[in-house]
Amino acid sequence: MASKERFVPVFFEVIRNYSLALFKKDLFAGITVGIVAVPLALAFAIASGATPSQGIFTAVIAGFFISFLGGSRYQIGGPTGAFVIIIYGIIAQHGYDGLIIATIMAGIILICLGIARVGSFIKFIPYPVTTGFTAGIGVVIFSSQIKDFLGLTYKETSPEFIDKWISIFSNLSTINISSAAIGAGTVITILIIRKMSTNIPSHVVAIVISTAACFLLGLNAETIGDRFGTINAVFPSFTVPEVTIEKIRALFPAAITIALLAGIESLLSAVVADGMTGSHHKSNTELIGQGAANILSGFFGCIPATGAIARTATNVRAGGVTPLSGIIHALFLCLFILFFSFLIEIIPMAALAGVLLVVSVDMMGIKNMANLLSSPKSDVVVLLTTFILTIVIDLTAAVQVGVVLAALLFMKRMSDVTSMGKINFDVSEKTANNIADPDATSNKEIPEGVEVYEINGPFFFGVADMLINTLEHIGKTPKVFILRMRNVPAIDATGEHALENFYNTCKKAGTQLVLSGVNPVPYETLKKMHFIEMIGEENITNHIDKALIRTKEILKELE
Repeated sequence: MASKERFVPVFFEVIRNYSLALFKKDLFAGITVGIVAVPLALAFAIASGATPSQGIFTAVIAGFFISFLGGSRYQIGGPTGAFVIIIYGIIAQHGYDGLIIATIMAGIILICLGIARVGSFIKFIPYPVTTGFTAGIGVVIFSSQIKDFLGLTYKETSPEFIDKWISIFSNLSTINISSAAIGAGTVITILIIRKMSTNIPSHVVAIVISTAACFLLGLNAETIGDRFGTINAVFPSFTVPEVTIEKIRALFPAAITIALLAGIESLLSAVVADGMTGSHHKSNTELIGQGAANILSGFFGCIPATGAIARTATNVRAGGVTPLSGIIHALFLCLFILFFSFLIEIIPMAALAGVLLVVSVDMMGIKNMANLLSSPKSDVVVLLTTFILTIVIDLTAAVQVGVVLAALLFMKRMSDVTSMGKINFDVSEKTANNIADPDATSNKEIPEGVEVYEINGPFFFGVADMLINTLEHIGKTPKVFILRMRNVPAIDATGEHALENFYNTCKKAGTQLVLSGVNPVPYETLKKMHFIEMIGEENITNHIDKALIRTKEILKELE
């Protein structure tokens, strides 16, 4: 791939050399994934507060364009568990019109991120943050499904996590034995099939068995038809929502969260597919495809979508080889809801709840959480903070606080690995191989009235205060202060500002500042910010020997 990614969807690249043999593979994989996607699209939509048909048509519209315009050969798009709590919160606060606007805004943001080539940087979001909010989402989804899983009958008064569990325990007496049996049977069936084979679509088989049992045995359990009535099997119309500045301001944080989640999950899914196949996706093209898909999903009244890891992996295992398998999956879902929507209506709500309970436990990643708890304390703090905020407050706050906290802790780590001190003994001047440093200050003749200090590590704003008050700690004011920067790979604006303040302090004290061993990258930064012009080119050297020669010239001038 070229150094700069071309924004050409993978579909248009692979279709040039397409063949009947490839089509047969994509057709089988597309139909397989389409079957797997039906119960998941239904479950995620209902859990989000949307309708079953909106879940299916999201997988149809967004799934089609994610494959058609995306940057991965294997990506399968549609509703996912990551969006459940954010969608539910937006609908509760701003109504369904607000969700549509937020979805379109998120799509625009994703396209902008792709054009700006941010795709390769999203992977830098800390692992404890993504693990924390994913596990938190799993806990919230688990909590939201207990009511349908047990068939409890009560009116929910609050969507808050603690209030939800108080309501559950307060109404356990209303449990529906039939619903509980169907839910438990669904979970058990999924777990048994998973142990038997990973190639069998366990969710689909479990839904079919539970639905058949409920229908044939005449069990008294609520179905999708009971709750939502007749499924609207009509392709949604293109509608432009009413947008105002006030709505944009109110929905912008939610749109950012949707875009961030869609970007993270889609690229993670593409990476998983790459690992399974040895291929390479185009991250920025993928973001653009995700953005376009969400914009169209919003205009057709559907919910946010992204690349789905489980369905993408299923596509790979089923033999899909090009984005056409994803397009076929979308067309299959469209035909299914248009001609077989009556089958959706008889699915028990407890069965869907059982599917989501398994999905939510998978999302919790209990093993990964346990491993991270033995990580450095800073990572544990980020993990638990993001996890708790996702559960107690909301996902938007969790992502924002988690990323900011991780950034602050990263700055702290950078300051910890960067040191500054007076160099006057051999122990601190060993090389990485523990060999004596030939350029050690102890091997040089340091004139009287000269102090030599060294900075080791990146000179960012987290460590800039190391220069402050340095002269006061020296005692006798030196005539020349040599600051060795040979181990400084980079410097930022705050580091440069600290150097500038230090230079002015030295100047007031009658001390001449000389920099030694300045590397090319920090040199260019200092040059652009006019620091070299301030201190004088002659006082910037690339080696300690040259710095000492310059020091002797300064001392001679002073004499």
